[in-house]
Amino acid sequence: MNKSSGTELSRRQLLQTGLVATAATLIAGGAEFAFPPQARALGDSLPSWNDGPAKKAILDFIHTTTDKSSSKFVPPEQRIATFDQDGTLWVEHPMYSQVVYCFDRVPAVVKAKPELANVEPFKTVMTGDREAIAKLSTEQLMKILAVTLTGMSVDTFEAQANQWLGSARDPRWKKLYTELTYQPMLEVLKHMRDSGYKTYIVTGGGQDFVRMYAERVYGIPPEQVVGTAGGTSFGYDKSGKPFLTKDPKLLLNDNNAGKPEGIHMMIGRQPYAAFGNSTGDRQMLEYTKAGSGERLAMLLLHDDAQREYAYGPAQGLPDSKVGTFTQALYDEAKSKGWIVISMKSDWKRIFAFEQ
Repeated sequence: MNKSSGTELSRRQLLQTGLVATAATLIAGGAEFAFPPQARALGDSLPSWNDGPAKKAILDFIHTTTDKSSSKFVPPEQRIATFDQDGTLWVEHPMYSQVVYCFDRVPAVVKAKPELANVEPFKTVMTGDREAIAKLSTEQLMKILAVTLTGMSVDTFEAQANQWLGSARDPRWKKLYTELTYQPMLEVLKHMRDSGYKTYIVTGGGQDFVRMYAERVYGIPPEQVVGTAGGTSFGYDKSGKPFLTKDPKLLLNDNNAGKPEGIHMMIGRQPYAAFGNSTGDRQMLEYTKAGSGERLAMLLLHDDAQREYAYGPAQGLPDSKVGTFTQALYDEAKSKGWIVISMKSDWKRIFAFEQ
């Protein structure tokens, strides 16, 4: 998730309110992976990509770093690739999926605590008025995140999230949110793993939330998901069974500089390849490219309003608080040899369900 330019929270507020702090201010207006049979027959590992510099950069990087005769060969144990999620692996517009989840949980929260029905911000959310919801303050939004993501056992959260993930549908495509993954990026994940790379998700989204579906959707196990993480407390139920409670306490804000910090904390190796799409990924790509040897840094530019969305404001695209890709970031990418992927030009298709 990309950090909003809106009201900043103090460190104390972050510690008090917890998870997904960067998502709070950002409100705007997986199908199973399989290669097409014809692509397998032709041996194309990236069949949803158009031929061009971006596709070539990926293929060349993997070949160069896995060829034992290459001077840029990377030993298997060092082959680490990191991927942002929102806007890099799946759709993030017009609102991050986890933020949608939090708003969808409000009616259940109000039902359990009827006294909240006439209390802001829950009163506004219950109206369903998107314009009014968009005007909620950062502090109000954080209250919603706190009551929908914390204060419950880990098992309870997982049950609630699983139920939502199996039923909630995006209003534009009428698909489950887990079906709105980018087929070209699924192909990159698979090709890298087939080449001996270990793939990690490094996201500003809630670590516990993404771990719910990462293995099923991306083929990435939960232990290879690094995200914004909150605290837990250990305890026992009435029968003496141990359990964990999710606390409103921030342990890692995995966005901006938090991404390389999280990589060091959770992975312990510097990536050889990193993929992102916004200013929130800049430090992760800088950290990756700072390593010795062959390194790959790629940014996805959303410039396809017809098939998905177009936003920047880089290259004159519409501005956005969700997944902001500034001209400064674009210029840095060009000056440092990072590859900018054009969704419009580089991808033959975006989703697996496209014909």
